[in-house]
Amino acid sequence: MLYLCIVTILWAFSFSLIGQYLAGSVDSYFAVVTRISLAALVFLPITQWRGVASSFIKGVMICGALQFGITYVCLYLSFSVLSVPEVLLFTILTPLHITLIDDFLNHRFQPWALVAALVAVFGAGIIRYDAINQNFLMGFLLLQVANFTFAAGQVYYKKLVKQFPSDIPQYKRWGYFYIGGFLVAFPAFLLLGSPSSVLSITAWQWGILVWLGLAASALGMYWWNKGACQVDAGTLGIMNNALIPAGLLVNLIFWNHQADIPRLILGGIIIASSLWINKLGRVTQKQPI
Repeated sequence: MLYLCIVTILWAFSFSLIGQYLAGSVDSYFAVVTRISLAALVFLPITQWRGVASSFIKGVMICGALQFGITYVCLYLSFSVLSVPEVLLFTILTPLHITLIDDFLNHRFQPWALVAALVAVFGAGIIRYDAINQNFLMGFLLLQVANFTFAAGQVYYKKLVKQFPSDIPQYKRWGYFYIGGFLVAFPAFLLLGSPSSVLSITAWQWGILVWLGLAASALGMYWWNKGACQVDAGTLGIMNNALIPAGLLVNLIFWNHQADIPRLILGGIIIASSLWINKLGRVTQKQPI
């Protein structure tokens, strides 16, 4: 849980930095490729290939393609038609994707995890139920693709780590993730991106890209997925929604965006209560009938 909490704070800044300084001025595909490349430079030099099952390597690459490649391309594109609060609003369905995908992969149905995820979605909805612009449908669809692939990547990685136990440290079996993301983002940049726009990127924007690549993408992605392996699917889904109040607080404090404080507090309390509901459900299921 500690890893998830640290990354929640780290990623809370990412939403505003992307929305304020990169969206609309830095090519979305190039931004994703840059983040992946910088993150890969951190982990690939220490990545171990020998003694690691090829199925695990391929699986982690698939996680990277889903959770980083597709997710972040869709996320960056959504910022071109949505505001930061709207992006946050449309990410509230991620817990449902996580719960349902996890149940599908494990051939089960856990109603308590679904109930907890729905409560978290309700709490997030209270926080960010605002008027949306005419492009909301495109943005909503982009973010639902992003939500699904981000959720699928988390759940699948969690399953891979359990399926392929190893004495090799987890950080030495992580670099494959960025290769998978690069194999999606780089072709997308070549086909759909605007290479000429790179010349207009300012020094400040380059600084933000470097921070997003080294901190949010390298450490953030690794710690998030490491933390995902240490909690159940219900808690993981709820922590995904914790990004919403955290992101809004950052937006309010540093960029002076107006927010409905009472709704923020109420929604935060409801999201926190969903953790208790999920824990209660797991305790109840363990009790003999």
